[in-house]
Amino acid sequence: MAEALQRERAISTNDLGGPALRGFFNIAKQWELSEAEQMAILGLKSRSTLHSWKAGNVSKISRDTLERISYVLGIFKSINILLPIRERANAWMRKPNKAPLFNGQTALDRMTSGNVSDLYVVRQYLDAQRG
Repeated sequence: MAEALQRERAISTNDLGGPALRGFFNIAKQWELSEAEQMAILGLKSRSTLHSWKAGNVSKISRDTLERISYVLGIFKSINILLPIRERANAWMRKPNKAPLFNGQTALDRMTSGNVSDLYVVRQYLDAQRG
């Protein structure tokens, strides 16, 4: 038991970076996100960092980036539960939404604002829709 706890504690953000980014880039491909959209969602300022990460050169990513990716994974999961047909789920991301949270914007507009809080509220909205 103690050994398992030590292994669990040994997992760091460095260990999660590669798998998290691979998951993110797979979702980005399905959603057909531009580089600018990917950078905004990840909170990146440097295009070279994005290219480096896409090439698998991940030495370290911040907790902020992991948090952002976590929200994207949750959004992806929720939208695919709500809309199990992939094309409809992917289209929802770019479809104007009349819900007060979106005020006519798309989910992607909200998610690419650059604010991690916008990723959070989109995730919460979808989780609430799931019930």
